[in-house]
Amino acid sequence: MVRRLLPLLAGLLLGGAAAAHDHHAGAAAPKVDYAKVWLEKQQNAPRLAVAARFDDAGRLWLARVVGQQVFVSHSDDAGRSFGEAVAVNREPELISADGEARPQIAAIGQRIYVSWTQALPQPFAGHIRLAVSEDGGKTFGEPVTVNDDTRPITHRFNAMLADARGITLAWIDKRDGAGNPDYTGAAIYTARSTDGGRSFATNRKLADHSCECCRIAIAADTDGTPVALWRQIFGQNTRDFALARLDEPLRRASEDGWEIDACPHHGGALAIGRDGARHLAWFTGAERSPGLHYRRIAGDTQTPPLRFGNLDAQAGHPQVAVHGRHVTLVWREYDGRHNLIRAMHSRDNGNRWSAPSTLARSAGAADDPLLVTGRQALWLVWNTTADGLRTVKIKP
Repeated sequence: MVRRLLPLLAGLLLGGAAAAHDHHAGAAAPKVDYAKVWLEKQQNAPRLAVAARFDDAGRLWLARVVGQQVFVSHSDDAGRSFGEAVAVNREPELISADGEARPQIAAIGQRIYVSWTQALPQPFAGHIRLAVSEDGGKTFGEPVTVNDDTRPITHRFNAMLADARGITLAWIDKRDGAGNPDYTGAAIYTARSTDGGRSFATNRKLADHSCECCRIAIAADTDGTPVALWRQIFGQNTRDFALARLDEPLRRASEDGWEIDACPHHGGALAIGRDGARHLAWFTGAERSPGLHYRRIAGDTQTPPLRFGNLDAQAGHPQVAVHGRHVTLVWREYDGRHNLIRAMHSRDNGNRWSAPSTLARSAGAADDPLLVTGRQALWLVWNTTADGLRTVKIKP
């Protein structure tokens, strides 16, 4: 089993090698110009990471990074064609847009919110940015920096949730560990605006000692309160998952016991049903049960972790969606020639599952899968170098 896991871990940790040194600057390491490597990645890496959301009218909104600008466009035919793209930030800036670091978009009436991480010249440093359109995406106001600590340190991996009552952003932040070598990992910070993104309340720390480079998943609870899922450092260096409403303390969400002195660059996924049940999907490299897992948490009860995906095919980067009692999981695999998007379905709230099926395949580089709901259906949105942006209606 360990031998099977090595190719997957090698890809994960090489992809996040620079991040692994973010909190071990004093450890013995090869002489690498991290500033140069960092800037080259921000300037030259493929910009495949996109954001997509349907609005209430069934229009699909897309945010993607081209060069040093975020562009927004929309589709009236579920992604078969898009209108002219509008530049969100008129002044170019370095933008993180790969894998775990990706733009975010939300469409609430005529208001279009776009969030991204501005990459700074200093290695691993960034700011959380937001721009808003008040006219249905025709124009965007000047971007604002949401993190109120503006030192050139880590404020990265933005997540966003918006509704008619306001907008919440969450991100990974290293302000508490700056200058403190005894501080483990980073922290999860949040900020909320109730005036359409014109102003934000003071940044609030949700948790200390998060992992440094795994994306945050965020979803609305039944009363609209945001709930976040992230990879947390428990004890000395156990990197499992934590879950919390933004108004409650965190709870441990997985007990894999993955001891790893690096950031895996592999965040989890979260969806919340109308009954309040939390549906989680995540990856672990723990030797006793490596790979992808699913769990449902309802109040004080939780299901045992369910393994899914083909570890030999490097199964990873899951997404989960729930509608009523119908739960859908999608994830990436690689068959030696193609990247695949695989899927499983449950019709009974995650108790029993269908056999895996293949939704899409593509040669060459590919983004992680996205699940978006709209037009009374669930859709896969997937961006690839060979086939461009694809939208696939998912049939239960």
